[in-house]
Amino acid sequence: MRRSSHFKKITAISLLAVLCIGGVELAACRIADPALYKTIVTPVRQAASSTWSAVSGGVSYAWDKAVSAVSRTAGALQKNEAEPLEDQAAVEPDAELTAPADPTITALEQRESGEILTGGNREIVYYNQADAAWCDQPYGKDHLGQYGCGPTTLAMAVSSLTGQTVNPEEMAQWSVENGYWARHGGSYLSIVGGAAADYGLKAESLPDCDAERLRLELATGKVAVALMSKGHFTNGGHFILLRGVTLDGSILVADPNSRDRSLTVWDPQIILDELSKSRNNGAPLWLLSPSEP
Repeated sequence: MRRSSHFKKITAISLLAVLCIGGVELAACRIADPALYKTIVTPVRQAASSTWSAVSGGVSYAWDKAVSAVSRTAGALQKNEAEPLEDQAAVEPDAELTAPADPTITALEQRESGEILTGGNREIVYYNQADAAWCDQPYGKDHLGQYGCGPTTLAMAVSSLTGQTVNPEEMAQWSVENGYWARHGGSYLSIVGGAAADYGLKAESLPDCDAERLRLELATGKVAVALMSKGHFTNGGHFILLRGVTLDGSILVADPNSRDRSLTVWDPQIILDELSKSRNNGAPLWLLSPSEP
């Protein structure tokens, strides 16, 4: 009996030590970003509860869960603190819009399943962050219509490449739960790799890419998430999807904030010149393709 009591005390003290790691950071996070705090702390609390209930028996498994939860907490804090962001608010660019392409090259078709962009090597499920169905839905403490270009772009990619139907509201919820929402900033850049891993896609970073490489990659049926800076697509930071290449070498896009820009063909050099200068977490260009079985 004394041995069991002594073991319980050691377990309790050890668990308390683990939960205290990052305490200062968590306290600051609770004030600055309540949604992220909740996302981080919930698994820790669950793991701690499991540990207490298992103290008489399988303590080792519960202990491992607690340590793992705290490790994820530290990782989430470091990930979010290390990423300076360009404001991803939905603001129309100053650049003049080019005329839409001929419908034989690309078109936006209304089908029973929703809107589909044609052209290129694959059809793309199209979502617009400003649509009434979700524009006023929460993205953390923000709204999807204003800061949801990241989740909306990834919802298009996942829905088009995997056969799963994931709309922007669902992707935004996933993003918040996994710590990718950035308060009044949009999404942390790590959202791309995180979504790819969770939804069964292969992600490859292309930090340095020329026009010919971009054309070749898109011609194989891959798509690319592009983080744009001020220019033809935004006045700040903005995620779009590069979805294909035309016979004359122009690039087709799916812009989550503009149907018109999604129906325009683009000189690849314009896109490359206006990519974000960030190189965090694979930015500014990520190739996505279905994972090999």
